[in-house]
Amino acid sequence: MPIEPTDLDAANSQHEDGVTLSLSGGGYRAMVFHIGALWRLNEVGLLGRLKRISSVSGGSITAAYLGLRWNDLHFDAAGKASNFSIIVDGLRKMADTSVDIGAVIGGIFLPGTISDRVAAAYDEVLFNGKKLADLPDDSGGKAPRFVINATNIQSAVLWRFSRRYMGDYRVGLVDSPDVTLATAVAASSAFPPILSPLTLPIRQPVRNVDGADLNHPPYTTSAVLSDGGVYDNLGLETVKRFSTLLVSDAGQQISPEEDPHHDWARHAIRILGVIDNQVRSLRKRQLIDAYNSGDHTGTYWGIRTNFADYKLAADPLNCQHRDSAPLAAIPTRLEKMPTDVQNRLMNWGYAVCDAALRAHIDATLQQKLGIQISAPQDFPFAGGY
Repeated sequence: MPIEPTDLDAANSQHEDGVTLSLSGGGYRAMVFHIGALWRLNEVGLLGRLKRISSVSGGSITAAYLGLRWNDLHFDAAGKASNFSIIVDGLRKMADTSVDIGAVIGGIFLPGTISDRVAAAYDEVLFNGKKLADLPDDSGGKAPRFVINATNIQSAVLWRFSRRYMGDYRVGLVDSPDVTLATAVAASSAFPPILSPLTLPIRQPVRNVDGADLNHPPYTTSAVLSDGGVYDNLGLETVKRFSTLLVSDAGQQISPEEDPHHDWARHAIRILGVIDNQVRSLRKRQLIDAYNSGDHTGTYWGIRTNFADYKLAADPLNCQHRDSAPLAAIPTRLEKMPTDVQNRLMNWGYAVCDAALRAHIDATLQQKLGIQISAPQDFPFAGGY
């Protein structure tokens, strides 16, 4: 299948009209938070109108399962799926399953790597052997293109998995990759230092592309991959050429430490956290600048967003008097999550997505997108957040 030259989103690519959604990392915290955001996007008719869904790390669990079940969703003419609950129910099974501790112990004491065990857990619970080829066909705008992002540690750039291709601009592209969804998601969510890296054997031809200076072995025979958030924690690289960017961010901010550890292992982990925080801050700042300058339309919402910052006249869910800080502080883990915490995270993702949409998707843009955003009636689940 031919690949458009702009697929790798060169910096000089012209803007393309369309709405995209980026889902950040953050372990199960992100996976569940993003479900709530998707819920609200579906209600207002935006989910069915997305042109691309880009994801990293924990967000890739949500995105990949959404992609796998996309053709099972019953979208009406308004872009709303009447059976969105199939996404919620499937991802709850993942949130009910602890992965990281078992994978680490198994990777230490049993044959196979930690990343192999993470992929096996994803496959058993969610993907059942399905491959990138089972993502929906996006040709002719029939569905959004799903792009699952990892970081290529060898080439030091973003590695993309999609139905059409996988690869990066330095190594080249593998057309119609024969790779399981579980493997792609495990690579995307291989957050360092414990779950990283995942070594991906490359058994198909790697097509050369303009500027691919590493289109030769060993780069074309295997890829050593880490969490997509290492390079792009908001999943913006694969959507930056589109006109309207929606971004859901469940990332965790690094906390101050009065007395940081001085031993090399714990000090290295702290340094990684500082670097991640810097990248996260820069990406968010660039995004907000792009909105403010008019280079892009759209909106950003985050798990650490203060609802009051949206300055909305209407607060139908009484968010002004609710505290989301405990949800933002949930550790970045692939650890079984209690049902009530899942519900609260989905409610907060739903509420803050709604606030962002009502604050920044104005009447003109709503008309262009063919939607009408009215205030929500209630949370998806009783009890708020």
